[in-house]
Amino acid sequence: MSEVRIRPRQVLVLIIVFLVILMMVHRNGKRTCQGPDYLQTMYAQADTLPTIYAVTPTYTRPAQKAELTRLSHLFMLLPHLHWIIVEDANATSPLVTGLLERAGLEKRSTQLNIKTPPEFKLQGKDPNWIKPRGVEQRNLALTWLRNNVDTDRHSIVFFMDDDNSYSTELFAEMSKIERGRVGVWPVGLVGGLMVERPYLSEDQKQVIGFNAAWRPERPFPIDMAAFAISMDLFIRNPQALFSYEVQRGYQESEILRHLTTREKLQPLANACRDVLVWHTRTEKTKLTAEEALLKQGKRSDGGMEV
Repeated sequence: MSEVRIRPRQVLVLIIVFLVILMMVHRNGKRTCQGPDYLQTMYAQADTLPTIYAVTPTYTRPAQKAELTRLSHLFMLLPHLHWIIVEDANATSPLVTGLLERAGLEKRSTQLNIKTPPEFKLQGKDPNWIKPRGVEQRNLALTWLRNNVDTDRHSIVFFMDDDNSYSTELFAEMSKIERGRVGVWPVGLVGGLMVERPYLSEDQKQVIGFNAAWRPERPFPIDMAAFAISMDLFIRNPQALFSYEVQRGYQESEILRHLTTREKLQPLANACRDVLVWHTRTEKTKLTAEEALLKQGKRSDGGMEV
């Protein structure tokens, strides 16, 4: 049997081909996706899409880690999101820090904190309305954005509560928001309805009304999850902030009145026919057995983070 000899030059060629293939696999692995078309498009265009800054106020409670974990999976899937988590606390917590680290989101997140002042009833307003959560936290996030975002690059701000349910497709729609505009879409399971939605003009390009059943007289009778805002509007309107001095349900109108009008809203989500976000709420955690343990000086989660 004759001996097969491999020349050094052939070895070199084989090594080069192997390295080229390895580089291609590595590069494609970073930018490809086997999901639906809209998600594949987002990965292919990740470097040119506007950054979406999702602002999430949060506070300590039994379901906090579970709800933030659910949201973190969205950020792991979507390449152009930056998560701003603002804790209602005097200091940032190891729980949130650890969650971001385990999800690999340290470089695509910002962890802030500010404590909500003691609750009070708004004088001259609805006497049964207690000071709403999230005002201090969202305003701190807006301050951070105004001081840190590159104003030369198009970006979008979305107020993303931690107990809602979001489709990844919503963020593909959000990426279509034009500079100087506010994008809007339907929200499911809110305001006593199966869906709250904008009504559009015949050409489907302009918002002409809303189907809200709860306080439809509001300037913008929509949920916080129903819109996202081009960042340049916040730069041009530094007075745009959330406020305690408004009635219940008017926080959305309070921020939007500084930035846009109904006529300038940009309809998205298949001309506001697709529901891509739901106003879900986690059932209050029942811990009666845990309370019985505590009376005995015991805990089921001793030494564990739940």
